[in-house]
Amino acid sequence: MLRRVVPLFVAFVAVHVVVGILGYQQPNEPMGDVYLVYEPWSRCALFGGIDVSSCTRSDAWAWPGITEKWIYPQLAFLPMTFAWVFAWAVGYTPAWAITVALFNLVAFVVLVGKGRSTGRVLAAWFWLAAILLIGPVGLYRIDGITVPFAILGSIWMLRRPFVASLLLSISVWMKVWPAAILATGLIVVRRRLALIGGAVAVSLATIIPVVALGGAPYVFGFVGDQTSRGIQMEAPVGGLYMFLAAFYVPGSEVYYDGGVLTFQVTGPGAEPLIAAMTPIMLLTMVAVAVVGVMKMRRGATFLSLFPPLSLALVTAFIALNKVGSPQYYVWLFAPVVLGLMIDRRRWYAFAGMTLVIAALTQWMYPLMYDGLMATHPNPFPVVVLEARNLLALVLLVWAIVRVVRVPTGRVRPPAGLREIVTGRRPIPARVPSGR
Repeated sequence: MLRRVVPLFVAFVAVHVVVGILGYQQPNEPMGDVYLVYEPWSRCALFGGIDVSSCTRSDAWAWPGITEKWIYPQLAFLPMTFAWVFAWAVGYTPAWAITVALFNLVAFVVLVGKGRSTGRVLAAWFWLAAILLIGPVGLYRIDGITVPFAILGSIWMLRRPFVASLLLSISVWMKVWPAAILATGLIVVRRRLALIGGAVAVSLATIIPVVALGGAPYVFGFVGDQTSRGIQMEAPVGGLYMFLAAFYVPGSEVYYDGGVLTFQVTGPGAEPLIAAMTPIMLLTMVAVAVVGVMKMRRGATFLSLFPPLSLALVTAFIALNKVGSPQYYVWLFAPVVLGLMIDRRRWYAFAGMTLVIAALTQWMYPLMYDGLMATHPNPFPVVVLEARNLLALVLLVWAIVRVVRVPTGRVRPPAGLREIVTGRRPIPARVPSGR
């Protein structure tokens, strides 16, 4: 199967090199988070006494998430500090790209295997195309690190649920979104104790050291920070306000929030909408999860339910979020990769729409971002942005419909609480033969 595998790995290297170089060529600093945020944060944590001026505190040692509030969960520091292994030789920004590429490579090797599965090979080509189409923002953001974790966790969810839970939980403590895939596993996989055990193990291994180092007040600081934010201009919910701002409607404008380092949009009625969006997003996700639970109780299979349910929950996390950073759309890659692996014919359309969304995302950021950052943005970039957002909403509805239509009754549903939690069916008692 070398004729399948070799072109894939040649393409893997080419895609990562091209995207890495594009980060240096494209406008609007698509690598900005790396050298403006990740590098100073990790430098202060590792070498605080060397360059105190770049730290956010006046002392010689500052570790956001431990010594102060942070917008990310604490394990986001793992890849940020790991990049210093290569930074001494090539500089921090290329080192970050190498780090993401290495994480991707591990998941890519597992995904491709020996190249015998057409579904896996097709999923690998899709992933490479998606990385290329979404561009540098998928490589030079912490979200890019979490995607290979999510892909591996999805692949191993059924046969190695404990390992899958470890990987997904680690990525949750880097960026929260893989919780949607982990939640899907808790609904669909019968060995729930293994999933719960992995999540508890990673959480304790994260929380205990943070608390021991004095970071108890900041353990969950990232939660409050996200819920208190305004409407990011790229978020689907901000679409109407972006058009109002583009056409100079009084009270509607784009502004920069230095506290969270993003451009946000406001307009008439924005404050109630800001307060309502997080509950709307969570209620939608709960409703979709309830449908998934009902499907499992009626005998749906893992293969038919897990991919569309994970896509629906992940897409809801994006499309109904008041924070809509461009890199969020890499989250779609993991459930689509799994869907193509399992049932590629039913997932061609999902994959195609995801690739279009990725391409529009790169067109919007960084290529057309100048036209969006003005107080009153240019209408054409707004049209491109909202076309992408509309497709995200369509993808959400489509995924939910697919979940609702998942067939049931093919396997016997679990009989009781013990079987629901452990995934083990009780051994039927032997009936005496009468001899």
